Amino acid sequence: MLHLWDALAPIIPDKLFLAVKFRLRMGYWMDFRNPQTYTEKLQWLKLYNRQSEYTMMVDKYAVKEYVKNIIGVGYIIPTLGIWDTPEQIDWTALPNQFILKTTDGGGSYGIVIVKDKNDVDKYATIQKLHKALKQNIYTQLREWPYKNVPKKIIAEQYIADELNDYKFYCFDGEPKLLLIASNRYSDHNFDYFDMNFQHLDIKSQFGEHAKQTISKPPHFEEMKQLAHRLSEGIPHVRVDLYNHNGQILFGELTFFDSSGYDRLQPNEWDLRLGEWITLPNRQKACNE
Repeated sequence: MLHLWDALAPIIPDKLFLAVKFRLRMGYWMDFRNPQTYTEKLQWLKLYNRQSEYTMMVDKYAVKEYVKNIIGVGYIIPTLGIWDTPEQIDWTALPNQFILKTTDGGGSYGIVIVKDKNDVDKYATIQKLHKALKQNIYTQLREWPYKNVPKKIIAEQYIADELNDYKFYCFDGEPKLLLIASNRYSDHNFDYFDMNFQHLDIKSQFGEHAKQTISKPPHFEEMKQLAHRLSEGIPHVRVDLYNHNGQILFGELTFFDSSGYDRLQPNEWDLRLGEWITLPNRQKACNE
């Protein structure tokens, strides 16, 4: 049923599409008039908090200028090139190691990690990027900020293997929860921490807890401060950072964690995170 509903996505109005998709994914009908849980409120924000600047903030290329103006260029992973189509990639101008990604991609979809340019299968890479460019996060998930992002490919500087991804859940500028995604290309582990770096017994359906102990990253307080500065004035946004041997690097801004469909356990966390979101006035929120 879910597959059929997704196939009908292009012709279904936003609210109806989200209502049925939520019922199929989460097992109950959400309340658009009085949402309470985190997952419900993320669907509400998809519909009613449409700020024009959000499009730039999810654009993997354009967001770098935005972030640079707030926290400085030293936290930005350098861009090595940008192209309209995969066929235009200038392979000769790129170093031996780099990362390719689509500007409108979500998660790890549409990312190609090149560790040795001499061994890369260019045809397969081009095909993967074409497939990623056909993906439409707005149509599939109704994540409005992605609706008008220009579809391009960028190359970024390669940093290191298996960097932990530090995802700060921020609410009106206050980071309150940290998800550390580790072993991203093998076990894909998810571990949650509070702002004192105490491990929380929260489990995501999208990643098991890591088997090894996760240590507090260097300059953790600075990371929290950066997350605060990048999330001020926004009801809820996830600020993703990397920490490579103490060097803090900006990853991305995410408005809809797991698109609002993660069955966090214990399920009381769905309500607790929901309580942390203060929804804006509906009429003021819409600015499409």
